[in-house]
Amino acid sequence: MEQHGNNHHNLIVVIIPARFASTRLPGKLLLDVAGVPLVIHTLRQASKARLADRVIVATDDTRILTAVTENDGEAVMTSSEHPTGSDRIAEVALGLPANSIIVNVQGDEPLISPNTIDIAVQAMLDDPECDIVTTCEAISDVNDVLSPDVVKVVSDPNGRALYFSRSPIPFPRDAAKMAGSIDAALAGDPELLRTYKRHTGIYVYRREYLLQLCKLPQTSLERFEMLEQLRALENGAKIRVVETGETSIGVDNAADLERVRGMIGSNG
Repeated sequence: MEQHGNNHHNLIVVIIPARFASTRLPGKLLLDVAGVPLVIHTLRQASKARLADRVIVATDDTRILTAVTENDGEAVMTSSEHPTGSDRIAEVALGLPANSIIVNVQGDEPLISPNTIDIAVQAMLDDPECDIVTTCEAISDVNDVLSPDVVKVVSDPNGRALYFSRSPIPFPRDAAKMAGSIDAALAGDPELLRTYKRHTGIYVYRREYLLQLCKLPQTSLERFEMLEQLRALENGAKIRVVETGETSIGVDNAADLERVRGMIGSNG
């Protein structure tokens, strides 16, 4: 696939970790969406990013490897023993040049916006002190604030991540007390609701930091919340969070799959 990278100082590589196993939707990355496997839509969207020099699918399964190569994409086999997607992309990053910039895009994000990838990469290029750049978007549904499946992020005034949590953070103590519950407080105050940010699944790493991070043991907060990014925070990483105006849909279950099929089919 044609790439559009135009940065001459760093090789910018999007790596899509693509594990075959999926608890809630087995083999989901190969499920048909508008005539091609789901992961191919993710690959094609990432390949449209203006700043991407290469897009590589990192997989543990020959069926995914074959699907990608048959659709003119680049794929590499990685170990089936990796506990996280970061470990999988780190295996690929080992073979890339020093000072490369690595973009982790989840394989089940077939509607990921190329512009979102470019915004995140540009933030890394503009901020030489940060180790990781990730993205967030505004939350407009009270249920998303309350859901443990939606990860929330809070940042300082300079856009540095302070914490990621499955809980509603920050907690509006006085508003919840006056309204009787946090649910009622959020439902009755659209301005309050807009303070919450959903963490979305793109990560941009400096290659050397990614390799260092994957050597660190799991931390207590990471195990507690089951959020890998907390390992980086607990070890002093500077994580820049950029808000994007475009949303994506991760395919976690059958309902998500049908929703994506309908959206891609209507656009196709």
